[in-house]
Amino acid sequence: MTKTVYVLNGPNLNLLGKRQPEIYGYETLADVETLCADTAEDLGLATTFHQSNHEGEIVEAIHAARDEAAAIVINPAAYTHTSVAILDALNAFEGPVIEVHISNVHKRESFRHHSYVSLRADAVIAGCGTQGYALALTRVATLLED
Repeated sequence: MTKTVYVLNGPNLNLLGKRQPEIYGYETLADVETLCADTAEDLGLATTFHQSNHEGEIVEAIHAARDEAAAIVINPAAYTHTSVAILDALNAFEGPVIEVHISNVHKRESFRHHSYVSLRADAVIAGCGTQGYALALTRVATLLED
């Protein structure tokens, strides 16, 4: 049976490719979804892809993952630095969690250096552009094999 990985994306990632391309590049969220689906297939995994600008919707998706997913790859975007609710939801999830950031948050404003999500994440990938999603899925595959 193919294991499903939830790929969750936070606020403003729907504008990927249009918003601050000097930071986030020109690839769109649809390009990221294709990259994730292709990478997952190569790894024998499946993905459920979701983006929301609303914190509660992300929390609900994490709750759904408890029954439907073997792992979560999450780019919480701005909620990285503010959301205890997302952290609490992730703490109730038993599988691997990989945190992804397209930019290198440590080279940016100081408030971006703190991540609530990192307190739960099994790994953090930052600064690799959208390739970070493929790297996260590769790591998930390894963790699920162990």
